[in-house]
Amino acid sequence: MATIEVDEGTKQTLAFAARMANATEGEIVRRLIAASSLGQAQEEPKQEAESAQPIYADYEGHRTRGLYYPPGRVEIIDGPLRGQSFKTPTGAARAVVRHYNPSVNDNRNGWGFWQIDNGGGPRVWLQAIRPNDH
Repeated sequence: MATIEVDEGTKQTLAFAARMANATEGEIVRRLIAASSLGQAQEEPKQEAESAQPIYADYEGHRTRGLYYPPGRVEIIDGPLRGQSFKTPTGAARAVVRHYNPSVNDNRNGWGFWQIDNGGGPRVWLQAIRPNDH
């Protein structure tokens, strides 16, 4: 069996999560990897690209473009955050704010931060296509 080294705080957190989930620490690590963007990138279905909705956000004079994948994932496709994937629009919005203005609180509602890229038509916030289960 292989081992990994973690600091004491991480070990305690991992042990607590394992107890709460009635699982082993190894299973918790496997679940975290599977749920991460790295794990998702390896398991993405090929048809997912067909469901991608182009979106953008304007913040601090910078436009950041992305792709929205229902029910909530956002992948940034240009600029300094290009290639980063987030489980929620809010996670992606917070990353944009942190990047361009690290001195402010990054708390943002991503559904009201991102806009649908409809080729210059009227402004439509991502909230307009938010799934009902969120």
